[in-house]
Amino acid sequence: MKKIGVGILGLGTVGGGTYKILTENHNNIVCKENLDIQVIKVLERSVERALQKGVPESKVAASIDEITANNDIDIVVEVIGGIEPAKTFISKCLMSGKSVVTANKELISKHWTELEEIAKKHNCGLYFEASCLGGVPIIRSLVEGLQANNITELAGIFNGTTNYILTKMSEDNMSYTDCLAEAQNLGYAEADPTSDVEGFDTMYKLSILSTLAFGKRIPLDKIYREGITRITKSDIESGKELGYTIKLLAIGKMYNNSLEVRVHPAFVPDEHPLATVRGSFNAIHLVGNYVGEIMLYGKGAGDLPTGSAIVSDIIYCAHISEPRYVRFDCSVNETSLVTDFKSKYYMLINCVDKPGVLSQTTAVLGKHEVSIESIIQKGKHKEFARVVFLTHETSELSMMNAIEELKKLNVVDSVESVIRVLD
Repeated sequence: MKKIGVGILGLGTVGGGTYKILTENHNNIVCKENLDIQVIKVLERSVERALQKGVPESKVAASIDEITANNDIDIVVEVIGGIEPAKTFISKCLMSGKSVVTANKELISKHWTELEEIAKKHNCGLYFEASCLGGVPIIRSLVEGLQANNITELAGIFNGTTNYILTKMSEDNMSYTDCLAEAQNLGYAEADPTSDVEGFDTMYKLSILSTLAFGKRIPLDKIYREGITRITKSDIESGKELGYTIKLLAIGKMYNNSLEVRVHPAFVPDEHPLATVRGSFNAIHLVGNYVGEIMLYGKGAGDLPTGSAIVSDIIYCAHISEPRYVRFDCSVNETSLVTDFKSKYYMLINCVDKPGVLSQTTAVLGKHEVSIESIIQKGKHKEFARVVFLTHETSELSMMNAIEELKKLNVVDSVESVIRVLD
């Protein structure tokens, strides 16, 4: 039987879940995988926290050097999060000849290439299944399950906090502010929720998954990003009336050697499988040129779902004789990254309620080649008429230019909402 020693950097929520799985499920792993995986050391500043999670004091390391110098440790799990000291610690572990498993999406999205070069130089593995969608095995599916396909599209709900907030707004008629407070009380959202609600967390994951799906390194600064902070109860209700559910989506497309990557709220048709993903769950919908449509769904965060993905990587790393690295093109031509993408749009404007106003607004849209699918008047806000426009597919630049001109019309009080619509 092969023996594998593991070191864990950080014993927070995910680190604790990983330790629990490796200890409680040890015999099952021995039986199923013929691997004797033992946690040798845990790097944790709080000895009290380690003891509370069942870690013997003798296994608590005081410094990263205790991990790197220990010849009984083969694989190191990094669950500290953030850039530093995680980046330095991972680099030291790789340079000491130890493979690394990490859940750190921000670090991988920003420093993947650099860390993988260190891993290659020292013949170590770098694995990060847990960095995207928690317990959903999306990275293994892309790398080892769909090799026969060219992935042409992906769309997904990559952040459980925002999906929980939008679900509560939709089902319980709550305001964004109240839903956020509830999510924070339940531990779904941090005290500073910026990374989640402004789409940064989703952007990190989209960078990783679109790189894997399309074989081209996607820089973070090339991903369009918009959060959910401007979504209102009125938007939710309008969507329901039109047969849509609102979600914060990560979208990636590849066509004619061009790439499109974006994160923003979107109205999803109720019949689309992503519309049914509720609460804090995550999902990804993929289209392959041979396999067609596939959707993976599950818990996107938490100690045990994320720990499950980490342990899966440990077992994978333990079984393979040579480290496996992902091949992708690092030198993506910027002209192949589409910024003027195409979409359908929902727009709500407040305008003067008198004859001729509609013709003025539609003339502006027509001038910018924005084709209208339907127009719906939704009563009044104070003395202004509330009018919803649904467009056919049009370019982002055309739509934004039209909106800027609409705002300058004397008959338009405000452009209250603009939300993209998933095809």
